[in-house]
Order: sequence, then structure tokens, then C-alpha cells
Amino acid sequence: MSIETKQEFLERILAMPKPSCPHCNKTMQLWEVPPVTFSDGLGWGSPYLYLCFNDECPLYDQGWNDLKENYAQNASVRCLNYPGTDQFECMPVFSSQGAKGQIIDEQIMAEEKMLKEQTKKGFSILANCYVEKDTLTIIRLLTDPCEPVRVRIKAAEMMGDFGELESIEALRCMKTGNQAMQKAIEEAITSIHDRFFTRECPFCAEIIKKRAEICKHCSREVAGK
Repeated sequence: MSIETKQEFLERILAMPKPSCPHCNKTMQLWEVPPVTFSDGLGWGSPYLYLCFNDECPLYDQGWNDLKENYAQNASVRCLNYPGTDQFECMPVFSSQGAKGQIIDEQIMAEEKMLKEQTKKGFSILANCYVEKDTLTIIRLLTDPCEPVRVRIKAAEMMGDFGELESIEALRCMKTGNQAMQKAIEEAITSIHDRFFTRECPFCAEIIKKRAEICKHCSREVAGK
């Protein structure tokens, strides 16, 4: 099972519109979860969440009285959202500054700028690779988890354009947590097979001719399979 990296998750949610608090309609702020457990002790379920930090939000404003009357606690709650979902919950805070230390809007702006620079640099390298047919550098960019996802997807597309049969095994072994990138890799493999009129044996996975009836590697009948 492929696992999405924290960077890939951040890139994905940055491309989404920010949610609005259902209690005050103010835009919620992205928040990095602290290294402590929450609620049932199983963790937060996400490395980043959205929180409403509007001190005039009815949920937060009324929360002070509700928790004082019902639970004898000098605390309130802020609205919490799981990125990319319609799931809203409440998170307890014990002061007006509670949880504000993990707001990462300024950090995100810096990361967005860095991401754009890395993407621009990656596309420039790929442009040279396309001219020189440099598949080794393309594979390096494709398999490097530190490269921006857009660069890696473009690298996969280019492998489909002029990658050799030998590169199929490396592509097959790649597993990512990004569906768009995984799709680009699968399409690249299909394109390489189409250019060489080949396919993979359904039994031994070795590369054979597309019109082969018997696999030359395992001697199994592959006609129509």
C-alpha cells in the first residue's frame, strides 16, 4: 500500500480552496498539528488541519460559557476541519492564544515560493533532457520524493515519449501516494509498450512481443491474455 508523504499532502491541500467556518463564515487557517495525541489518543488523523481563529465566532464566543456551566472548565472550543472534507469538529482551547503557535500561513507562503522555484528549475532540467533524450536524469527526477509532484508527473510523461524497455521495471516498482502521478506512471508504461509493440507476460511479468502466443521466458500460453 502506497503512503502519501507529508510534502505531497501539503501540495495537494494547497491546491484546494480554504474552507469557511460553518459558524461564522470566516475563512479558516491552515494549522500544523502538534506532536501530541488528541481525543481518543490515536492521533489527529492528518498532519495539517484547518481551524477557525475568529475570536468573534459564535462557537468560540459561547463556548466559554457552555464549558464553564456544564463542565466547570475555563475553556472554549474552536471549529476544526479536516482538509478536503466536509467534516467539522470542535477542538478545546484554554486561552485566546491557544493553538495559535501552529498557524502556518506565513510558512506556507515561503513554502509556496520555494515550491514554485523548485518546479521552475525542474521543468528547465526536463526541457534539456527532452532535447538530449537523457532518460537517466528523467528517471532520477521521477524517483526523487523531494521533487515537486508536477515535475515528477512531467518526468513520467516524458518517459512514455522516449523511455526504453529497460525502464519499465523501474517504473513498475514505483509506488506513490499521489493518484495523478501513479496514473502518469501507468500511462508511461503503456506508451513504451505501444512504441515497441510489446507487453508483459501475465504469468512471469517478463516483456514479450504483443502478438506472441507463447511466452519465450516461461513457455506459458499467453494468446488472448
